[in-house]
Amino acid sequence: MRLDKFVAGAAGLTRSEARARIKSGAVTVNGSVEGNIGLNLDGSEAVCLDGRPLKASDFIYIMMNKPAGCVSATEDAREKTVLDLLAPELRRRGLFPAGRLDKDAEGLLLITNDGALAHRVLSPKKKVGKKYFVRLSLPLLDDKIDILEKGVDIGGYVTLPCKVEKISDFSAIITVTEGKFHQVKRMFAAVGSRVEYLKRVSFAGLELDERLEPGQYRELCTKEIEKILLTIQ
Repeated sequence: MRLDKFVAGAAGLTRSEARARIKSGAVTVNGSVEGNIGLNLDGSEAVCLDGRPLKASDFIYIMMNKPAGCVSATEDAREKTVLDLLAPELRRRGLFPAGRLDKDAEGLLLITNDGALAHRVLSPKKKVGKKYFVRLSLPLLDDKIDILEKGVDIGGYVTLPCKVEKISDFSAIITVTEGKFHQVKRMFAAVGSRVEYLKRVSFAGLELDERLEPGQYRELCTKEIEKILLTIQ
């Protein structure tokens, strides 16, 4: 693992913050100041930040294909939650969904216990991309696409520009960088249509693993975690 990635994860810093600390001489490896941000670690090294030993984080990152009918929450007195779908040993690890999907929506949901990463992923300043497949009640006309892409009023708020890719008269892919309540549904409602089916297919640089059936999940691989970190740095 690269030194900057290790320091960022172990110290709860962004990758750019970790690089700055390394370059400033605040990081030592095996007792010596190390300024090479790309130094590859094998896990046996003693790494310190400002004299404080750093340990590899115990964070977990899970991709779930959220099924319709459960809520994106850690607990709910009435509804089944996405955490209820996890194995008991995972539910004891302090996991929570990073963001939410509507109860009737499906698709990619990131579940983690890394609060710092979740905060950055959800920060409006980061403008993290979220891509959805939608099936609509009425044909999607080209002039409506233009309106959507420029931003629409969803009730006292005008959305930021987005990208709409028409698949058929009744389906499309929409990419937004915001996370307002029921935003995608409200956007299409603003141009006179209704979303009949909603599925998130991409989020924070991740693509939904289509091998996952609704309700299934798996841990992210190193490359996928790195994609998220690159997206939010």
